[in-house]
Amino acid sequence: MRRICVFAGSSCGARQEYAEAARALGRELALRGLGVVYGGASVGLMGAVADAALAAGGEVIGVLPRDLFRTEVAHPHLTQLHEVGSMHERKALMADLADGFVALPGGFGTFDELFEIVTWAQIGIHRKPIGLVDVDDYFAPLVALVNHIAAEGFIAAAHAQLLLRAPTPAALLDLLLASQPRMPHTKRSTHLPER
Repeated sequence: MRRICVFAGSSCGARQEYAEAARALGRELALRGLGVVYGGASVGLMGAVADAALAAGGEVIGVLPRDLFRTEVAHPHLTQLHEVGSMHERKALMADLADGFVALPGGFGTFDELFEIVTWAQIGIHRKPIGLVDVDDYFAPLVALVNHIAAEGFIAAAHAQLLLRAPTPAALLDLLLASQPRMPHTKRSTHLPER
């Protein structure tokens, strides 16, 4: 495993524990020699992960759509910053660049990225591990919903187990690094062809 894609809020949220976890994740990834792939912003939990990883000597690759590519949003000190044409291209390129996925607390954008990558695992596009840094049980309602969806027969029980979960970045990374692919794999690229 070389790089982890991080999904996180573009704001810091209501609790300081969220930013602390974001910084801890960035540091932990760098210390383990794992690069960060993320949305490219300098703000919120996204920026906190990037800043901490860079300060610890880590590789940080951002992927940012052109319409968000403004000086106040784009992080100015990344190892690489890819400019893409759409949010869909952003998610596809981040997935191609990463060997696993971690979600921190966030809003609609974070959940959009998380659910798309879980769906891709469910249908066999990738076999990369997916985890949640469950700061103060932030993701507990989501896990309860996923279990409810499985109980109601809308997803297989095995698919409900696609999301690994731990309260700290270090514990979650231990789980990701120890995990084996869980679903049948059909090799497909998530990257969109050039137009």
